[in-house]
Amino acid sequence: MNHGQHASFEGYSELMRVKQIADVSFPTRWANFRLLAFEGVHAGYEGDGGRVETALALVLGDIYSSPPVVRIHSQCTTGDVFHSLRCDCRDQLHLAMRMIADQGAGMILYEHQEGRGIGLMEKLRTYELQDQGFDTIEANLRLGHPIDLRDYALPVQILRFLDVRSVRLMTNNPEKIDAVLSAGIEIAERVSADVPGTAHSEHYIATKRERLGHLSNSVTMLPESAPL
Repeated sequence: MNHGQHASFEGYSELMRVKQIADVSFPTRWANFRLLAFEGVHAGYEGDGGRVETALALVLGDIYSSPPVVRIHSQCTTGDVFHSLRCDCRDQLHLAMRMIADQGAGMILYEHQEGRGIGLMEKLRTYELQDQGFDTIEANLRLGHPIDLRDYALPVQILRFLDVRSVRLMTNNPEKIDAVLSAGIEIAERVSADVPGTAHSEHYIATKRERLGHLSNSVTMLPESAPL
């Protein structure tokens, strides 16, 4: 959802029903997580072949005795899978996993809204325009897409499903802060998601900060020869 368009949690509840699909052991290089899979069925669609949204919850340790670190992370195939240097997505994901592992508890909500909701193919079309000099916002608009098509109904519904009432939210995105608060979930602390940039991502990170209001500091540049 765009600025000012977040519904209350009651509104989310009326629009979506959440169902847990799986709960599996998920060892990683940082820690042995639990990986929970969820479906969110939008009202009026169940049984009609309509819109079903999916998300994952990567959970570690005791998330109830004190507010856990929580990151809502949007899927980024180019960054998360192929380690693209055009964005900071992979590094933010790994920052969250390391911090959660270090603290022994926390959660990553991995939502399938690639390219700020426009999908992988359209994101790659915006990359073509960015190669011609447009920024990430201008490229979306030139292709007829909203600046940000995501909503966070399913991630906050999962928090409510898991009965998580207070979080330390790792984000620089004010839209995610609004979504969590609108769901009636307390944010005990905002944890910065700042990571070093590169020459390839510097403009993208600056655009998020200057034009989308992200709460990040100036980019710390990572040397091109630095290991990833």
